[in-house]
Amino acid sequence: MTLDLRSQKIVITGAAGLVGQNLTVMLRELGYTQLVAIDKQKNNLGLLAQLNPGVETVLADVADDGPWSEELRDASAVVMLHAQIGGLDPQAYVRNNVVATDRILEAVKKHNVPYVVHISSSVVNSVADDDYTRTKKTQEEHFLASGVAGCVLRPTLMYGWFDPKHFGWLARFMEKVPVFPIPGHGRYMRQPLYNRDFCRAIEWCLRHQPKGAIYDLVGQDRIDYIDIIRAIRRVKGLRTPIVCIPKWLFATLLRIYGLFTKQPPFTAAQLKALTAGDDFTGVDIRKTFELEPTSVEAGLKETFTHPVYAKYVVERA
Repeated sequence: MTLDLRSQKIVITGAAGLVGQNLTVMLRELGYTQLVAIDKQKNNLGLLAQLNPGVETVLADVADDGPWSEELRDASAVVMLHAQIGGLDPQAYVRNNVVATDRILEAVKKHNVPYVVHISSSVVNSVADDDYTRTKKTQEEHFLASGVAGCVLRPTLMYGWFDPKHFGWLARFMEKVPVFPIPGHGRYMRQPLYNRDFCRAIEWCLRHQPKGAIYDLVGQDRIDYIDIIRAIRRVKGLRTPIVCIPKWLFATLLRIYGLFTKQPPFTAAQLKALTAGDDFTGVDIRKTFELEPTSVEAGLKETFTHPVYAKYVVERA
């Protein structure tokens, strides 16, 4: 059975981040009229409100108890997008991935929200071992143990509009530097997932409401990291030379850079994850979610050349 929730109240936590900004735009395009966007990042929430007139925005940290939980009253569904993705503080990952999830699940149960889409990550299947991976595994475990009705989506590395890191940061970095460094040989296979494809999958889940399902969503293109960089350079029309440097030197430069910023866009731990050799498998996106996956080349072109959304970047929380 397919449900029509376009006139129903949908609450999105972590709504002002990369996925949330894209999801809000898409849901509005599809005619959803009662969206409630909750986020703790004031400027990013302001951007969401600016681009999406009529959407209710709530400035709140869902890791804390507070009046934000009343926003779930009479909601038909919740999409849990909140997450700590980067940074060097281990406690920030615990707070924003685990504690915040527990608070939301309490509110879901209190208000008897009938359906929840939990956004997990492919890292729960990764060989990597870092703060992000560990807390995302715990987060998913807490959701599955909660007993609430819903499903789990595990996307691989995503890219798209509003991206403050990943491909977005790489593109902006490439515009500024005389040469672009690549760790080692650069032949690290990636399976990037276009964000708007992922948002289409979320919307499918809202309509079909599979109970207890876990979906691994993997980008359909298998492409090496160095070829992603070349594709970004091509789409952006840049001529920045790409230079391969030893991994140890690259890691050393990252650690030095990390001494001067609390939110480095790329950390030594992420370098280790990049070169770990993950090869993810996932559901057939075409059959499962009834959508045609976007190629990396087409996704990068839309990301960096769209007349409206290409110019916006969310701030890192």
